[in-house]
Amino acid sequence: MKFRPLHDRVVVKRIEQENKTAGGIIIPDTAKEKPQEGEVIAVGPGARGEDGKIVPLDVKAGDRILFGKWSGTEVKINNDEVLIMKESDIMGVLEK
Repeated sequence: MKFRPLHDRVVVKRIEQENKTAGGIIIPDTAKEKPQEGEVIAVGPGARGEDGKIVPLDVKAGDRILFGKWSGTEVKINNDEVLIMKESDIMGVLEK
């Protein structure tokens, strides 16, 4: 099944963080916070402006992003856990 987000919504897959701290301490799963970094899987066509024209999104599939701790809605698509959020929930794009 393929999923296409509508309007200014974005599908994001969380990027798992390292299990160890910089000092080498292993963090158990129960103490870990959910990552706030992810990869954009799919984007909608954009939001409609006041003039009725579609304004395209600034992010695209493949971008690594940072988002808020409580951003988006968790759903399962093809047995993959992903987040669906509005573009306004994204804090920024990570660039190398």
